[in-house]
Amino acid sequence: MATVSEPVNVLCMKWGTKYKADYVNTLYSMVARNMSRDFRFICLTEDGAGLHENVEVFPLPEINVDLNGPERGWNKLAVFGETLYDLKGKVLCLDLDLIITGSLDDLFDCPGEVMIIKDWIKKDGTGNSSVYRFEVGAHPEVLAEFEKSFAHIKQMHRNEQEYMSAAMMAKGALVYWPDHWCRSFKRHCIKPWSFLFARETGLPADTRVLVFHGKPDPHEAIAGVSGKWYRRFKPATWVGEHWH
Repeated sequence: MATVSEPVNVLCMKWGTKYKADYVNTLYSMVARNMSRDFRFICLTEDGAGLHENVEVFPLPEINVDLNGPERGWNKLAVFGETLYDLKGKVLCLDLDLIITGSLDDLFDCPGEVMIIKDWIKKDGTGNSSVYRFEVGAHPEVLAEFEKSFAHIKQMHRNEQEYMSAAMMAKGALVYWPDHWCRSFKRHCIKPWSFLFARETGLPADTRVLVFHGKPDPHEAIAGVSGKWYRRFKPATWVGEHWH
């Protein structure tokens, strides 16, 4: 009898009011079109209203520090507890402000303990946590140390991805995705610049995930809204071919 493989896990987190349910539903739709294997799609959120019926909803895990205010991004560290609800094995974590532009299957097969984007600007090994993969229960001390030393960690690290990267590097566990798999809209899609004319945009070859860190968000890129006067570009209508 053939062995039935367990579904893989794809996880996102939603808190506050910045992103509505449609961003989660669109992410689910993009994942479904770009996975050939069975998967569970999980959203950790304080408000599951309006989410697609195939999205499994769980509360944001508790962290024993006060994360009210602008520091809520530290919530991402909650996934490194000894347990994460009933999830087992590898978990691919995706931010809401990105688009899937190619197969995600390889992101589960790529060897490495903790896979992450190598940050496009920082030179100290910091990863960009828009797309990362880990094994449930493999690194509980990263969360425990955060809860124990939150005030000190905030002084040492600007955000959760800096701390997580440093902690995983110290363990020799951090591995980076191939550069061409995860690209930045701002850094890799906008053609050479000019102050006078709006620039063309395009998708680099073999991009699997395109990240919209900062501004613009995907819906703004489609409309040609850059958020910065010096980063004018024509409406990137091709984004809509993926973001639905």
